[in-house]
This record gives sequence, structure tokens and C-alpha cells, in this order.
Amino acid sequence: MESYKIMLGENEIPNKWYNVIPDLPTPLPPPLKPDGQPVGPEDLAPVFAMELIKQEVSPERWIEIPDEIIEIYKIWRPTPLRRAYCLEKDLKTPARIYYKDESVSPPGSHKPNTAVAQAYYNKIEGTRTLTTETGAGQWGSALAFATNKLGLDLRVYMVKVSFDQKPYRKILMETWNAQVFSSPTNRTKAGRSILEKDPDCLGSLGIAISEAVEDAVSHDDAKYTLGSVLNHVMLHQTVIGLETKKQLDLAGETPDVLIGCVGGGSNFAGLSFPFVKDKIEGRLNADIIAVEPTACPTLTKGPYRYDHGDAVKMTPLLKMYTLGHDFVPPGIHSGGLRYHGGSPLVSSLVHDKVVRAKAYHQIEVFEAALKFARTEGMVCAPETAHAIKAAIDEAEKCSQTGEEKCIVFNYSGHGFFDLGAYREYLSGNLKEYEYPKEKIAESIAALPDIE
Repeated sequence: MESYKIMLGENEIPNKWYNVIPDLPTPLPPPLKPDGQPVGPEDLAPVFAMELIKQEVSPERWIEIPDEIIEIYKIWRPTPLRRAYCLEKDLKTPARIYYKDESVSPPGSHKPNTAVAQAYYNKIEGTRTLTTETGAGQWGSALAFATNKLGLDLRVYMVKVSFDQKPYRKILMETWNAQVFSSPTNRTKAGRSILEKDPDCLGSLGIAISEAVEDAVSHDDAKYTLGSVLNHVMLHQTVIGLETKKQLDLAGETPDVLIGCVGGGSNFAGLSFPFVKDKIEGRLNADIIAVEPTACPTLTKGPYRYDHGDAVKMTPLLKMYTLGHDFVPPGIHSGGLRYHGGSPLVSSLVHDKVVRAKAYHQIEVFEAALKFARTEGMVCAPETAHAIKAAIDEAEKCSQTGEEKCIVFNYSGHGFFDLGAYREYLSGNLKEYEYPKEKIAESIAALPDIE
């Protein structure tokens, strides 16, 4: 198909989400309490909407998407699958490069796929206020968009380093009626305890999660929402991969390589999980790559262990690749990739070698972002640039071997609010950073003694 853009009609938005749990090669280890006992629905009820708890543990392969959610999805879905002809030409590669453009959503990323769903289920159960954390502001923006559409209040705890680096994300959230706080704050016990130890703490997603969870459980009319990591979040994002499968069929393509950047894992899961099923069942022989920063190398250097999802251990223990709940990564510009743990579902697939992980330094990532902007014209988020870097590397391998592979990556968000990071790169002020092994060892040493 000689076209830069492959579109689907409005009536081709998926009407069901795909749940990978029943198709995993190894059963997913259950979430645990600190004493090692499995977590039950009653333990999660003070924090999450009940329907989301059901989805978290559902053994059903397909879960129907309510019509009310689909009606909001129609604002931006289906999203286009674009062919990167100009990048291909610049690389002189025989590879065919496609990218699923999730930047066309109102907040500019893939995040509203789950934000709308979580806000909807909370609303129909009577919740009036949601609390959440956000790293770079993508998730906070998406949830602010969703709560504004559905008439809910929202309080967002934004990691301090991103709060300072990305002020326009804060303004966007406030435009959609959200309250935004720089985390760690003095509003919560968790925040105050961190600030007592380190008044200049840059914050982390683990700390912001602690604050948002504490806020939710302290108010009867509030529930907590999470933008990545958990099973129900991965579930909602599969609209990405389900649409991509239809679009590749229209183009007469079968993917040889599938790529997504990974912080918690949601955009990677959204693109890859519908294809993972085919790979597990032997119908697809694709290299599926999860890409992360060397400054926060969860999948590439963390152990596969039970750990808390937050800094002060308010959340259940999840089996995942982790750098330790005490891990506070440096203030890199890819704020959405600064999480200490990985999705249990993504971690399980990495552990079983169904997918593989790769890490890059931020300077080579920005080099890839500039190449993409100067060929395709698209200015991407720093997080998305990790996927672009991997796609370029795979295409250059094809230049060397002559293989005509089909490479597909998730263009998870635009970079219009990240131009400060581009300024740092273009001015030569951006530094390479690889998290020291001894610091990782120190953080891992504090992991719970549960295998």
C-alpha cells in the first residue's frame, strides 16, 4: 500500500480488550501482602474501583468495552498507522518502518486509553474524586482529560523533577480542572517522611504513588488510579495493538520486529500483547523489544523479585523486575521511564524470553529523536525516542544484511511539552548517565525477603 497513513473507520475501534493472562507461558504470580499471603479483592477495595479489581485478576481472554467508553474513544480513535518512508530513505534501508501514532489523542499520548476507562468505572460506582501520580505529566494529563469529560475531581502528585522541567504539563492538567502538586509534598505523611530525610529530593514515581494512595485511602469519596504497571492498565491499552493488526493486514504486512519504550510498560504492552498471543501460539516469529533508559534499567539490570510498587510500602508486593522501591533515579528528561519496577505481565514475558529488553543512553536517544524529526517531521516525547532509537538500529541492521523486515513501533506521544529537553540536547548540556551498579545493589538489598 503506497501511502504514508493507514486509517481505519470509526466503526473499527475494537469493542473488546485483549487479556493476555490466560495465554501466558507461565502463570502470573499473585500479588502478596507483606506477610506473604495472597491479596484479595477486599484488600484492594479501599483503593480501586471494584470493576477494575475484577479486570486485574480476570481469567477471561476478551473483556467487552462499554459503549460509553467507545464514544469517548471516538474523539481520537482509531489512530493512524504511518509508514516512515522518509526515515527509510535517509537510512538507505530495505526495511519497512511503521509507527502507530498515539500522539493524536487530546493529551498527546497513549495514556487516555486507560484513563477514560478508569474514570468511567469509578464514576459508575459513585466515586467523586480520583488521585494519581504522574512522572513526565503524560498520565496526569490523560487522567485530567478523562475526569473532566466524566465530571470527576482529580488530585495529581507530579514527580518534582518533572514538575520543574515541564511546567506546561501542569498547566494542561489545570486546564482540565485538575489540582497538581509537586511530589514529595507536605500534604501527606509519606511526603513529609521523605522530605525530612532529603529536603531537596527530586522525587520518584514510587514516592508520588505513596502520596496518591495515602490521599485516596484518607478520603471516603476518593479512589486511586494508576497509569501503568497493573494488569487492568495493560488490558485497556491493547486497543493499540488490536487496531495495528487490522492496519497491517490492510497493508499486506506481517511484523518482523515490534518495539515500545518501557517505564511501567503500558504502551509497550498495548502494542505488543495482541501479537504476543500469536508468537506464543507459533503463528508469528517476531522480535518483540522493550526499550528503557540506562539511567533506570529495570528490565535489563533488575532482579525478577517481589517488591512494593511505592516508596513507603503501602502497595501490595508484585512479582516483577525491580530496582527496589527505595530507588530514586536521576533527573533524566524521560520522566515517564523513571519507575523502579516493571509491569508484572511484561516482566513475566521478559523472564520467559517471549520478549526482550534493551537499554539506551539519553544522548543517543535524542540523536534518534532529531533524525526522526528531521526526516518524518514528528517531534516525539523523550520516552518515545527510545523506541525510535531501537527501530533505527533494527533498520540499520537490515541495511547491512539486505533483509526486508517489517519494523513496527509505538509512537507513544508527542514532544511539544518537552522542548526544554531538546534545548538541553541541542545546546550540548545533556549528559550521558548510567545508574551505578553499586547504587542498584544498595537499593536491591532492601527488597522484601519473599521469592
